Amino acid sequence: MELRRFWAGALLIAATLVAGCGRESASAPRKEYEQRRVTLQDAIADNPKAIVERVELARVAIRLGDGVGAEAAVKGALVAGANDAALRPLLARAYAMQGDGTRALQTLDDGPIIPEMIGEAAWVAGDVHLSNGDLDAAREAYDRAVHELPRNSALWVDVARFRDANADTLGARDAVDYAIELDKANSAALAFKANLVRTEDGLTTSLDWYEDALAADPDNADALIEQAATLGDLGRYRDMLAALRHAAVIVPRDPRLYYLQAVLAARADNYRLARSLLQRTRGELDEQPSFMLLSAIVELELGGEAVAATWADRLIVEQPNNFSARRIRAAADWADGDSDGAIEALLPIVGRPDADSWSLLLAGRAAAELGQRSETADYLARAATLMRGEATPFAIDQDYGLLSRAADADPLNPAVAIPALSADIANGNSARAVERATKLRDANRGVADAHILLGDAALAAGRYDLAVQAYRAARDLDAGERTTLRLANALFRAGDVAGSGAAILALRDSQPSSIAADRLSGHLAIDIEHWDQAIDYFERVRRRIGDRDAVILRELARAWAAKGDNDRALPLIYRAYRLQPLNAGIMEFYASLLEKRGDKQSAADLRDKAAQIGR
Repeated sequence: MELRRFWAGALLIAATLVAGCGRESASAPRKEYEQRRVTLQDAIADNPKAIVERVELARVAIRLGDGVGAEAAVKGALVAGANDAALRPLLARAYAMQGDGTRALQTLDDGPIIPEMIGEAAWVAGDVHLSNGDLDAAREAYDRAVHELPRNSALWVDVARFRDANADTLGARDAVDYAIELDKANSAALAFKANLVRTEDGLTTSLDWYEDALAADPDNADALIEQAATLGDLGRYRDMLAALRHAAVIVPRDPRLYYLQAVLAARADNYRLARSLLQRTRGELDEQPSFMLLSAIVELELGGEAVAATWADRLIVEQPNNFSARRIRAAADWADGDSDGAIEALLPIVGRPDADSWSLLLAGRAAAELGQRSETADYLARAATLMRGEATPFAIDQDYGLLSRAADADPLNPAVAIPALSADIANGNSARAVERATKLRDANRGVADAHILLGDAALAAGRYDLAVQAYRAARDLDAGERTTLRLANALFRAGDVAGSGAAILALRDSQPSSIAADRLSGHLAIDIEHWDQAIDYFERVRRRIGDRDAVILRELARAWAAKGDNDRALPLIYRAYRLQPLNAGIMEFYASLLEKRGDKQSAADLRDKAAQIGR
């Protein structure tokens, strides 16, 4: 059984793209600022005592993302006799752009600031606090900045970024819309709007916004890179590379360029090239979750289990619930002969009622290596049940009373409310879960996760109409897989089969790289006996993940057999059988095809084996 490559779907570009390294804050095209910089440098060369020109040069350098140049211009103005109380925020901005947030904040605290620059000082502080992950301090700083500069379009873009970091999708949308209202040619605002649309409405819809951003400033490197990522996820690789080449002219050393090329190389199974490209980032993206995940995948595929495990461990520290990282860590440990480590990595996954069959199978294999017979039987039985499409009984052993009391005391604190909500569902108290989730939703209506929690609780309670309503609200904020697939499930369980299918097809259209959408679209086609469509969908998945999913292989075999092409069906069901030799359903179908070919003895042997498993 091949246990790698389960994470192929993690190689989405737009969904995992790291944040922009530069900061575009003005609406004029980049070339205009470059021309203005040359003019100002000439003026300063003619008049070394010039102060106004040096201050303007600092602002131009900031708009071009040149923190070092901005610092030099401000210090030159100070040497020429400029008021340090007026220029302190600009100097702090220059330090912040160079990644020295501590020095930026210290500069702001070093002395007085003139009233006219208070807003800009608060703006810089907000950006630094946001970069440091101190969201409370960032909120206070941005509030002061907006109070002083209420109609600054560039400031509202940063406010939108802050709200997005807080998972306040509605607030981010409102802020960036206001930025665009204030300045319809603000390329940074249009590009960030494109990012939000990409999440809310899908990849295709966002492209028009990227085009608008680039029409306002053809050299907006952040917009070019994000557009390239989106084009890559749409499979438009030639257009993607064209955008990357343009960006490389503007920011030739931007590590995101190498990261995106590495994703493409990994998608093409050229892992050596992917590793080389990742190394060219020179450590600048090492702390980004997407970079860690890709590095772990690449190293595992190249046989570097120890290095892959190190990358996966770093990501798990940052994101303990990143199941892709846990699967990679488990696969690396198991391949390296460490069954204990594999089990440890998988426990948070297999300890859930919705554990996937891949993780259960690997856990079963590792448990067998350790001689843990009861655990092996449990994992493999649950995996086999999932393969048959049945529900699995599951119990969660937690101190329910302790969780419940903590959440009752602080009902709007997600850290305690969410575990209690999960425990409510696990213990059959779904009505209480709905009550908790409703309070969280009411307090966070702009947050997709809050609506998802309510939908999950409502679904557990059998309140399908409420679940559909909650998931629709979540999808309005985030049209990705996690919301759309939940909505499709709720619609199906509510009896709206057509609506469920429409939701899945909409996901496939908006996110062509979605493996889940293709899988479900294939199952829908099977259900209505559209065999050619089913084959197209499942082959798309197969091209992405290889012959490593027994369900995909089984359904492809079913579709080919239904078309009367048993010669194509038979090798597919054989591969499925090799992956799942204890799956009775696969054995029955394999036996029927063997029988049609005339191999009655092999068919009878398979049916006997299936019958024994079913007992």
